[in-house]
Amino acid sequence: MTLTRTLLAAGLAAAGFTAHATDFRSTDIHPDGYPTVDAVKYMGTVLNKLSGGKHSVKVFNNSALGAEKDTIEQAKIGAVAMTRVNIAPMNNICPTTVVPTMPFLFHSKEHMRHVLDGPVGEEILKSCEAQGFIGLAFYDSGSRSMYTVKKPVKSLADMKGLKVRVQQSDLWVALLEAMGANATPMPFGEVYTGLKTGLVDAAENNYPSYESSRHFEVAKFYAKTEHSMAPEMLLFSKKVWDTLTPEDQKNIRQAAKESVPYMRKLWDEREEKSLAVVKAAGAQINEVDKPAFQAAMKPVYDKFITDPKLKDMIKRIQETK
Repeated sequence: MTLTRTLLAAGLAAAGFTAHATDFRSTDIHPDGYPTVDAVKYMGTVLNKLSGGKHSVKVFNNSALGAEKDTIEQAKIGAVAMTRVNIAPMNNICPTTVVPTMPFLFHSKEHMRHVLDGPVGEEILKSCEAQGFIGLAFYDSGSRSMYTVKKPVKSLADMKGLKVRVQQSDLWVALLEAMGANATPMPFGEVYTGLKTGLVDAAENNYPSYESSRHFEVAKFYAKTEHSMAPEMLLFSKKVWDTLTPEDQKNIRQAAKESVPYMRKLWDEREEKSLAVVKAAGAQINEVDKPAFQAAMKPVYDKFITDPKLKDMIKRIQETK
């Protein structure tokens, strides 16, 4: 065994990642009670039963171990076993993940779920293995829409010149620039202060994140652009994975799969609850000229979907009923 492999094995053992591990550390940026956090905890319960009490999952949420960019790196090197992240930060790491991130790709929540539960979803998860990640499952992230501090967005023209917080992803920067806005990449945990101090004029997210982050307190105008249904990903560290028995791997995959419908149920309930909370607090929800926003996305597709395989995947998704 080389020195590097010896050190890696020692590091994994110190972190509890041996064939006899009992606690797989998992990360999330969201607070207690958020659907993704509870879904991974549920996965841990299922795994504990499947493994006869041998394995469980410990969730470090609320950005306890850093932003998503940090936790992806931690999973890659084996410092944590799992991470739940939005798919966008994976775009520059695993190229196929750019496909479900594309704007206005899915025409409904049901369409998105059907696609990601099928062969296309499996293909995308599998493609991340070469980059050091075992793709276990997709979780919902809802429809992402724009919210602003000073005035509502109703048309594409209203986006012009707005400083909008985006995820740290080339695609998201391009998406906002196509809308005429000034994209400002920023970790999720800094957005509230950014909106409050005027560092950014707007941000975009789903109802549960808009509510749980308290962004509605400082950005009361929520425009239903619904420009993205980019999902969440549950990723397992390949370095840790390779230390496990086939039986353990099978149990982890099964537990992750069983957590998906649980997460979706929580998600649907949370969306309704969050919408009610932000409306009661004075948030103003409005429709937009969606066809104009959709038409503005052609340059984004032209820039990011150049590979014939990705073009074919887009076509297969659009043709999925």
